[in-house]
Amino acid sequence: MTADTLNIRQMCEAFDVTPRTLRFYEAKELLFPIRQGQKRLFTKRDRARLKLILRGKRFGFSLEEIRQLLDLYHMEDGQVTQLSQSYELARQHLADMQAQKAELEEAIGELQAQMAWGAKKLSELAKTKSSAA
Repeated sequence: MTADTLNIRQMCEAFDVTPRTLRFYEAKELLFPIRQGQKRLFTKRDRARLKLILRGKRFGFSLEEIRQLLDLYHMEDGQVTQLSQSYELARQHLADMQAQKAELEEAIGELQAQMAWGAKKLSELAKTKSSAA
């Protein structure tokens, strides 16, 4: 193991993931660690790819979308294709997230209104019950 590579434990600590997660991404051919028997050594390239995978997942990208974007890195066009497709995909995901946010804000407002109604009703019932006693 050199300074240029990390073992699976070090990768897990560095990125706050489980060994199972790393093996899963390796099985999905998103990461390509060096294999030395049972040992996996992750290169700087693997670390950069994992960082992008985790960011993509946080933004709601599917693993297939992430794979396609990562595969575009090796096109010899100065990353123009990769960047333009990443931008378009991000634009679509942002629009979806904003729509979900609006729906969630509406649901929160409705729930708050129902809770206010319920609190008022409970208060009225408590007053009725205490004056009847």
